[in-house]
Amino acid sequence: MMTTIEGYVDHIIFRNETNAYTVLVLKPDEPVEDEGLEDPDEVTCVGVFLSVTAGENLRVSGTFTMHESFGMQLKVSSYEEIKPKDTQALYRYLSSGAVKGIGEGLAKRIIDKFGDKTFEIMEIEPERLAEVRGISARKAIAIAEDLRKKHDQRKVMLELSKLNITTGMSLKIYNKYGQAAMDVIKKNPYRLAEEIDGIGFKTADDIAMALGFARNSEDRIRSGVLYVLGMAGADGNTYMRREELVQESERLLAVDPDMVESVIFDLTMNRKIKTVGDAVYLFPYYRMEERTAAMMLTLTGRFQADESRILKKIEKIEKDEGMTLDENQRKAAVQAAENGVLILTGGPGTGKTTTIKTIISYFESEGMEVRLAAPTGRAAKRMTQAVGQEAQTIHRLLEVQKGGTTDDSAPGSNPGIFDRNEDNPIEGDVVIIDEMSMVDITLMYSLLRAIPAGTRLVLVGDVDQLPSVGPGNVLKDLINSGAFPVVTLTNIFRQAETSDIVLNAHHIKNGELVRLDNKSRDFFFLKRYDADSIISTILSLLKTNLPAYVGAEVLDIQVLSPMRKGQAGVERLNRVLQQQLNPPSGDREEKKFGDVIFREGDKVMQTRNDYDTTWRRYGRNHILLEEGTGIFNGDCGIIREVNEFSSDMLIEFDDGHFVEYPFSSLENLSLAYAMTIHKSQGSEYPAVIVPLIAGPDVLYNRNLLYTAVTRAKKCVILVGDENVFYRMEKNDRQRLRLSGLVDRIREQRESGAYESI
Repeated sequence: MMTTIEGYVDHIIFRNETNAYTVLVLKPDEPVEDEGLEDPDEVTCVGVFLSVTAGENLRVSGTFTMHESFGMQLKVSSYEEIKPKDTQALYRYLSSGAVKGIGEGLAKRIIDKFGDKTFEIMEIEPERLAEVRGISARKAIAIAEDLRKKHDQRKVMLELSKLNITTGMSLKIYNKYGQAAMDVIKKNPYRLAEEIDGIGFKTADDIAMALGFARNSEDRIRSGVLYVLGMAGADGNTYMRREELVQESERLLAVDPDMVESVIFDLTMNRKIKTVGDAVYLFPYYRMEERTAAMMLTLTGRFQADESRILKKIEKIEKDEGMTLDENQRKAAVQAAENGVLILTGGPGTGKTTTIKTIISYFESEGMEVRLAAPTGRAAKRMTQAVGQEAQTIHRLLEVQKGGTTDDSAPGSNPGIFDRNEDNPIEGDVVIIDEMSMVDITLMYSLLRAIPAGTRLVLVGDVDQLPSVGPGNVLKDLINSGAFPVVTLTNIFRQAETSDIVLNAHHIKNGELVRLDNKSRDFFFLKRYDADSIISTILSLLKTNLPAYVGAEVLDIQVLSPMRKGQAGVERLNRVLQQQLNPPSGDREEKKFGDVIFREGDKVMQTRNDYDTTWRRYGRNHILLEEGTGIFNGDCGIIREVNEFSSDMLIEFDDGHFVEYPFSSLENLSLAYAMTIHKSQGSEYPAVIVPLIAGPDVLYNRNLLYTAVTRAKKCVILVGDENVFYRMEKNDRQRLRLSGLVDRIREQRESGAYESI
């Protein structure tokens, strides 16, 4: 039942400045009886309160709920500020510090001077405050300005709420535009989609329709076209074909195609988009491709080197390390020594790690500093363990900074703010990047900005894995351009030949027959033909033999599904696996967010880059060792604590970083008992379980199957229909990804323009 109470704020227990979630104690004007309160003269209120301070008088409406730890609370759905009713209330309000510059003594003198007209004078004739001893004319103006700002904010937030804009979104809008927020929205609500992170075209369109905007307005079509291009970027493309862009925009907006063409022309003239022949880019994507091509070409070139001397050094490294390189591995080491850029590619078991270690040893013997990095925390950790030297994420190598935007950011593609760039380059003579198939055009562009001419760059990856989640096809485009030295490792080494994971991965890649006879020790196929049987088998594997078989904890074993939706998709799998592996318990706190419950002990994953969140790494006795900012798409961890009081949860991520994760950001977090195969890129797990049930040919292809199998270190178990497996293996069609990096490289190589960029 809805309850309305009037009173004053006695004190604030907790406030989250990000989303304005507040816990406060209200002293009601009249005692609140029959609600189960320990003290009828105190009401704990929880909800979203904007700029509320102790001493303020409020009228709150909400429903009483019982909290297990904190007792009876009023969950506030709406509130309004009301004027103090008497001089006692006025004094309480002013002496609380609610108004900047007024303390207890000054509050008493103001009330002694103006009595019950104090509030009216402060609002209408604030200059008269200068009549009070201790208040100068300047201070009177400052007090009036503080009051006005608070009043203006509340007024704007109230107007925004009438448009069904959420409080969190309203805060973003107000912080961006201030008092001009409503003027901006009334003039062109589509600016919200272009200028505020987290607000998309559809939200802006709903607001515009509520305000009575015409469906064929130029602002709407402009925003719609940019949205369609942005969604193409989310699908991995850096551009769209013009005809497809017009058709998709026409379908979304329900307007005449000639109007779309006209807006495309205007956007081109205003450098919001770039048209190259039939290709239409968001301008930042085009610029990133253009500059990536230029910077890569600037780095390439041959260094004067004595090949016989290089080979002697490599032979010594082989002898010292007790290893024998094959012809291609040796060639890669020589090419790295002789060239500014080297691309090293190859499948599992072909010796990429051994080759990287040899290259590192060679450069270090020459007195050169080598920096190692990979796109994700898991991939960097894996690289560190494999080569025996510390590797970082690319974001940390570039020293990601908190907040802000960049001139080159685009809808759906923010390369972030990095301390390292052309003005403050990476310190080191050689940069080696692993798992390059995961690197999209925005991250590659940011990386290259920080690598000065003369630095060696070695790019390592498996070109047959899935392309990056973000826009572009960087590794494949660099290889296909023909502009850079490429060494492909093909020989499967003897120690890898004993692994059916490695052998079958190569069979899958080559479209060769894989025997599903379960005579292997690390590659199994369990035939099941309906989703419930598949899930039941997965649970049995996780809860019984598999952890002991691979010597790992249950949460270290990863379930990888081709799809997010469906009966054996990630969303259903996570619900079932959470219920079975981490069920509700009286000693585990939890937080419900939408349809998802986050519980202490849950395995979770970050789903978008967050450059602002602070992380900490601790040593023994909880001594702080390191602090920084940024958690990134694909980072996984375990929820260690859920804290309703502070409105956040403590998550320990895989790289040992602890994050106090606010409830306001839970939209960027998902359960990770199961994840899509795409999300697993760059990671390696002791064991992988892959459910296979019928799905779309456009998704169920050879690359997806190959990527899933190669994520497993000790054991891979496929559970499902063998016909689906063979269909995927035969399907070598990949979804066409539109990117123009090859063209940009060839254009600049032919013109020599890169030398002046």
